[in-house]
Amino acid sequence: MTPPVRRAAPSAGAPVTPQSTFAPDSLALNRKLPLWYQVSQSLRASILGRRPQDPLRLPTEDALAEHYGVSVLTMRQALKELEAEGLISRHRRRGTFIEAGARQGAPVRLLGSVDAIVAQQSGEPTTVLGHGPCPVPADLAEHFPDLTEAVAYRRLRHDADGGEPTNWAENLVRPDLAARIDVADLARWPMTKVLRDTVGVRISRITDTVEARLADPETARLLDVPLLSPILHYTGVTYDDTGRVVDVARIRYRGDRFSFTVTLDAH
Repeated sequence: MTPPVRRAAPSAGAPVTPQSTFAPDSLALNRKLPLWYQVSQSLRASILGRRPQDPLRLPTEDALAEHYGVSVLTMRQALKELEAEGLISRHRRRGTFIEAGARQGAPVRLLGSVDAIVAQQSGEPTTVLGHGPCPVPADLAEHFPDLTEAVAYRRLRHDADGGEPTNWAENLVRPDLAARIDVADLARWPMTKVLRDTVGVRISRITDTVEARLADPETARLLDVPLLSPILHYTGVTYDDTGRVVDVARIRYRGDRFSFTVTLDAH
């Protein structure tokens, strides 16, 4: 396998690199969405995907605002959102700190940006169940009209506290891109983030479909739920900037643990 190509995501401002503070990922801003929301979701994903050895102290508001290329007021609003979620705590004269026990809550929020998808899929311990080439399933053939074979990745996510399985994901990826994926990255990051920030795919959009289904034998076994119990079945089709489908994700969520909230902007 060809070694993965490491590419930093584009940044609107100068990177934050002090060794004594946590270094969040970069962000390419979408001017059609609220800036504070994009920044909060990007920083949220960085926090939930941080390594145990990473510092808990965040850079100052000014440094973070420069890093993301936004105003201090916008940065302050983004931090207020994360504080309300319990992901960070702010202390006068001491600074802002990541809560050591911070974890992602159960609601899955699809709010109109790639960073929102990354954020909602980050933070839970992930086990890579396996990967390898497979025929393109008949129900997904429309997304890969030029392929007869793709590369499938299967992962199981667990609750960060009790270790209970919460969802399992299967991604079907184009072989040329799969050759540049380091499987170890998938134990830490969602496929969307790996494709965008590590492989360097310029993602233009993701089309999401959520439907209620009954647990099949494999889902029942992996999620430790009764056969035919309710699950939420999510399908995400990811397109690059040429309009080509690069990844199709199918995620099965435990119906007793998750709900979906979709917010539509009127403008």
